[in-house]
Amino acid sequence: GGRAATASPAASARFVRCLYAVGFLDLFGVSMVVPLMNLHVRSLGASHTVAGIIGSLYGIMQLFTSTFVGCWSDIVGRRYSLLACILLSALGYFLLGNSTTVLLFAISRVPVGIFKHTLSISKALLSDLVSERDRPLVMGRFNAASSVGFILGPVVGGYLAEFKGGFYQTSFICASIFLLNGGLVWMLPWNEENTSNRNHYQDKETNSFSAKSNHEHHLKSATRRAVANSSFFQSPWIQVATVLKKIKGVACSNLWDVFLVRFLMSVTILLYYSNFTLALEERFGVKPLFSGYLMSYSSALGVLAGCLLGPITRLYGHNTYRLLLHSSTFTCTLILLYASAPSIWMVILSSTFLAFSTTIGRTCIIDLELTLGGNEASGTLLGVGQSVTSVGRITAPLLSGIAQEFSPCGPPSLAVGLALVAIVIMNANKQKYCSHGSVKLKNQ
Repeated sequence: GGRAATASPAASARFVRCLYAVGFLDLFGVSMVVPLMNLHVRSLGASHTVAGIIGSLYGIMQLFTSTFVGCWSDIVGRRYSLLACILLSALGYFLLGNSTTVLLFAISRVPVGIFKHTLSISKALLSDLVSERDRPLVMGRFNAASSVGFILGPVVGGYLAEFKGGFYQTSFICASIFLLNGGLVWMLPWNEENTSNRNHYQDKETNSFSAKSNHEHHLKSATRRAVANSSFFQSPWIQVATVLKKIKGVACSNLWDVFLVRFLMSVTILLYYSNFTLALEERFGVKPLFSGYLMSYSSALGVLAGCLLGPITRLYGHNTYRLLLHSSTFTCTLILLYASAPSIWMVILSSTFLAFSTTIGRTCIIDLELTLGGNEASGTLLGVGQSVTSVGRITAPLLSGIAQEFSPCGPPSLAVGLALVAIVIMNANKQKYCSHGSVKLKNQ
């Protein structure tokens, strides 16, 4: 018993560090390839319309599969689902490296569109490993590690693209990175972590409010571990039925307002970036190269913001709702400042602070979803959240195009309005969020 107690923190720390590496390698590999894909499919003879259709089909597949794959990870366990998603994504990028026709290119996007949910499952695994108090800090660092990969990937991909057959080499390297990630996940100390999780659940049970709740929590935890160990080998039909039942449970829950806030804030940020380069050129005569540098600068600050989430959440007394409300209000104010900026220096100032507020808000909305929905279905909740964001990615370009008909500042102005609606919804449900937050603090 003593050995398990001392081993569990080390096992959890090892898991967390490895998952940071998984997040970094994942986005590093993907961001090497994605900026080159449109150029490659055009070189194969595809029209702009066909290239756009292929890109849209990928987004639609992500929209409909993220909830199912996230829920599936709750049923069969994180290990098997994460490995399956990594290996099938590697297959997709390997096929991409052999895509010499438009048809093969489109086929290569199918396994990636269906199974490229590795980051969501990694976040669900992180939420299983750490306490609710530490979750924003760990999620922030995970996002920061992933963002570093997103910053470095395009540089390496652009360099490789200069060589003959560079796109194919880049795709094979990306597939190899996913295989490396699969090996990393396979070698994680899963046996030690099972012991760690048992101790973690037992420690949480000792702090419950009553003997009845202790017993129920123990049964739920034991059932979840048993399901995770055996469900992967059950009939696919049983797995599908269980997945649909869990999705129905989330759909019938009272989390609609949280997902609506996530949708509104996602569209807000996407509208801000939708015509960023074009608007700066029209408003201030700034060249696209400067806009690119400014966006890279913001991404780097986003990494820093992820690392600073720990001190910030401590400053707020681990009150996720209040931090989300303030960061969303700050985001709304900064986008309004950008839309009315009289000079490029005001744009730089707003971009600087916006990198912090959006990074903090993105982490807080995930933490609020898991706090209100409970860790029993963290994969499902994160999957639904990804689907909501995907709907935002589909909606934002349409809204941006309509808003740009009126003014270059149309998209950010519309974004301010949507952010205000999100803030009103959060204020209207303040009592609900605060009650869950107080229970969270009591349990800690």
